[in-house]
Amino acid sequence: MVPYLHDLLESSPLTLLLMVTSAAIGGTLQYGYNLAIMNAPTIFIQTFINETFLERWDHQLEDYQVTLLWTIIVSIFSLGGLAGALIAGPMTISFGRKKCLLLNNVFLMSGALLALTSRVAKSFEMIILSRVLVGINAGISMNVQPMYFGESAPKHLRGAISLSSAVFTAFGVVLGQVVGLREILGSESCWQYLLASNAVPGFIQLVTLPWFPESPRYLLIDRGDKEACINALRRLRGCEVQNSELDEILQEQAATKGMKPKQPWELFSDRSVRWQLISIIIISSAMQLCGNDAIYLYASYVFKEAGISSDTIQYVTIGTGTCEFTACIMCNLLIERKGRRLMLMGGFVSMAFWAVVFTVALSLEHLISWMPYLSMACIFTYILSFGMGPAGVTGLLPTEIFNQAARPAAYMIAGSLMWLNLFIVGMLFPFLSELRQYCFVPFVVVCLLSALYVGLFLPETKGKSLSLITQEFHKLNFKVHDRDGDAQTGAQYQLGEVCHSTSL
Repeated sequence: MVPYLHDLLESSPLTLLLMVTSAAIGGTLQYGYNLAIMNAPTIFIQTFINETFLERWDHQLEDYQVTLLWTIIVSIFSLGGLAGALIAGPMTISFGRKKCLLLNNVFLMSGALLALTSRVAKSFEMIILSRVLVGINAGISMNVQPMYFGESAPKHLRGAISLSSAVFTAFGVVLGQVVGLREILGSESCWQYLLASNAVPGFIQLVTLPWFPESPRYLLIDRGDKEACINALRRLRGCEVQNSELDEILQEQAATKGMKPKQPWELFSDRSVRWQLISIIIISSAMQLCGNDAIYLYASYVFKEAGISSDTIQYVTIGTGTCEFTACIMCNLLIERKGRRLMLMGGFVSMAFWAVVFTVALSLEHLISWMPYLSMACIFTYILSFGMGPAGVTGLLPTEIFNQAARPAAYMIAGSLMWLNLFIVGMLFPFLSELRQYCFVPFVVVCLLSALYVGLFLPETKGKSLSLITQEFHKLNFKVHDRDGDAQTGAQYQLGEVCHSTSL
């Protein structure tokens, strides 16, 4: 059976699809899954915290103290993710993309073990440490997986393959919501198993991912192993390597020859990547500051206002995750047709529109009987809009607009901002909710400004080689051009395109 599997994966067009599935199951799926599974056991873990304090120190905690500890347990996941994003870059440089994802499971398995034994040990501190480790795992995978996919996919499928990271994130949310049902693992007797269940997809990745090749670009550009790169391309494409694709990678290798991998702080002083850096800073921050995760938090309140009983809210909430999952699949199918800019702009503008409608609906919910149902509809359409654009395209951009030497550092910056802003939104939203019907006004502003930036400054990258994308950003980064330099640069890109065309 093993030799047959090896032969099947040796040279098959299915290899790329199977590699994507293997990497994502233990990768970005974990981010969505570990966000979703914390909803069901809230009351049970709070009771566990109180009982632990009472048994240890014969002291009953006040309600606000229990809430504070629970907030720490939930929010510490974001800080773990921030730490993971910071170490992801050096890990990918030292170990490669695939091996980094495999080593990342050390954090996951350690966290799962702590969560599983926390109840027996009567230690809520173990739950906190578990969430830190699981957050580190998610932070690394959210950076490394899109990089791995973007470097392994052919140019015409680069967007769709990279966007699968968002599809699996949304699938993780749905899976976490389903597993967290009271009938499965969301009961009082099973919450420790629920928190440790993230080890299952991690184990699947450990068993399957070693069968697949490393990123071809990493093998050639970082390791200088042309033969390994060609073998990886042959396996991932299921056919002989096209000269045009190999020429493009060789061109990028020549452009970065002698360059060491850049550190994040070096990008801030490098004028040649100024607008690339501004783009990922704005769009990565907007991904969290747009309020999508906050609307997940607000969903329960709106469902209650709509007259849905507390017992059935857990089932209705699954619809929110299903919406994002469906939207990410639709975006995956459309991105190579409509392009990155249109999907991003459309997503942000649509979110702003539905946030305004949501504000109006909340303002009138006590005056018009059916307004709470409009609020529910706004929740679903807001999440659909997020999934159709920002959820997927954001993770793809650093792969397409940075070269091999700067890409790990760019992902470190983008990932750090994503996790930091997730933490900020999570901490500030309880205060924003005090604004009642106006709590989503700040998110409207973020969405509109983000759409405006994308429309004015972000070049389209669909179907373009890295050299052409670099050329477009060169026009933004250097307002005043030297004619000789421009002619030389133009000739270089033209040469690459002629080689590409001839190969075809």
